[in-house]
Amino acid sequence: MSDQSIFLGKSEKAEQLKLKYANRHGLISGATGTGKTISLQIMAEGFSDAGVPVFVADVKGDLSGLGQPVEMKDFLLERAEKIDLNPYTPRDFPVCFWDLYGKQGHPIRATVSEMGPLLLSRLLDLNDTQEGVLTLAFRLADDEGLLLLDLKDLRALLVEIANRAKELSAEYGHVSRASVGAIQRRLLALEEQGAENFFGEPALDLMDFIRTTDEGKGIVNILAADKLMHTPKLYATFLLWLLSELFEELPEIGDPDKPRLVFFFDEAHLLFDDAPKALLQKVEQVVRLIRSKGVGVFFVTQNPLDVPDSVSSQLGNRLQHALRAFTPREQKVVRAAADTFRPNPAFKTLDVITQLGIGEALVSTLVSKGAPGIVERTLIRPPSSRMGPLTKKERKDIMRYSDMADKYDEAIDRQSAYEDLKKRAEQRAEAAEKAAEKEAKANKSASKKRTTKSRTRRRSNRQTVGEAAFKSAARTLARELVRGLLGTLKRR
Repeated sequence: MSDQSIFLGKSEKAEQLKLKYANRHGLISGATGTGKTISLQIMAEGFSDAGVPVFVADVKGDLSGLGQPVEMKDFLLERAEKIDLNPYTPRDFPVCFWDLYGKQGHPIRATVSEMGPLLLSRLLDLNDTQEGVLTLAFRLADDEGLLLLDLKDLRALLVEIANRAKELSAEYGHVSRASVGAIQRRLLALEEQGAENFFGEPALDLMDFIRTTDEGKGIVNILAADKLMHTPKLYATFLLWLLSELFEELPEIGDPDKPRLVFFFDEAHLLFDDAPKALLQKVEQVVRLIRSKGVGVFFVTQNPLDVPDSVSSQLGNRLQHALRAFTPREQKVVRAAADTFRPNPAFKTLDVITQLGIGEALVSTLVSKGAPGIVERTLIRPPSSRMGPLTKKERKDIMRYSDMADKYDEAIDRQSAYEDLKKRAEQRAEAAEKAAEKEAKANKSASKKRTTKSRTRRRSNRQTVGEAAFKSAARTLARELVRGLLGTLKRR
């Protein structure tokens, strides 16, 4: 690697990814077992060496190996010699482990307010009516100064909305109690998947992803995603939220000499599968504009058609590993992949895609003035870090000495919407009971004045049927207000 580029491998010449164009985004695609993970790994190594921090989701656990040197083997030495990689030495790279569940890395948290109604609706798979109620909930929280930090805050707010449905309908539009109930059920299902660990404080400070070592090496932030992949909507929504937050918070810097951060989105098809149009438009906008914030985004997926055309057209740097072409659909994918490259007169791209061996790729990166380079059949360089996961002990040792532990490992639960709404409910319940008692006393006094002395003696201390029913209803209402709020919002 030079100071201005990352060495990817060799065709007839050295294939380089220019740092100046790395924020023009990219795509790594290919069938399972063809070498996508190694391509991602050697790019992460190169960015780290160049002083560029990296964020990557580790779907299989293999990328944790960036934290230890590679074990030299004959086939690696042969590949290094064949592509003139000299010197080729084992090295580890500075890594920081993260985990939404807090087991294999430092916890990553965001507040419910930060997630917002659009992404949360996607996460909960809400229909349009339910999304409208959720949007109303966020608006009400803003208007009434309620902090939405974690899921118990949101549940408390939904109970409040259901109790005040008639009042809120007049000001915000129709509030469907059925939709509120549906959202509450989706939240319970989400909690059962462990998502409550993600919502809360301390919320992630994005600048903790954009760090370098004292020697100027970019830190590789590795998200443990093996368990997270069992809840694909949470995985995709979290990564999209992270990308959106980077876009919102980072200042404009134009086209820097090298990126401020490079973001690898593995299993990219999960982001686009069944995504509503509004969400797709948001993704397109973020990908288009985030380059001016100095952030490069690389999508990693088996099928290049997983990425919509509107997004794919913005991906200037491409590594295409082998694809299979046995069925008509697979043949269509191969043709589409071949058409994305600037042709090379030395070979037919369409044919070569199905002939590539493991560790080979068709490579096209941006060259002078950001123009796509001619596609080249390339032997990808071997990694300097371990090809495979760290042991549990190695991971724990790295985490033990991480300066992120004190900041994120312990959760904080400060006063927010849950506590505020609980207090309101208790006050309403107390007021309702006092009103019921006052009304009952007034009714009893009036009744005494209207009755004769003999009727008063005969009935003495007994209440009328109406008085008893009224007091019973008032006490029940008061209890339901409190029980509905506290029962629903029990920690799980």
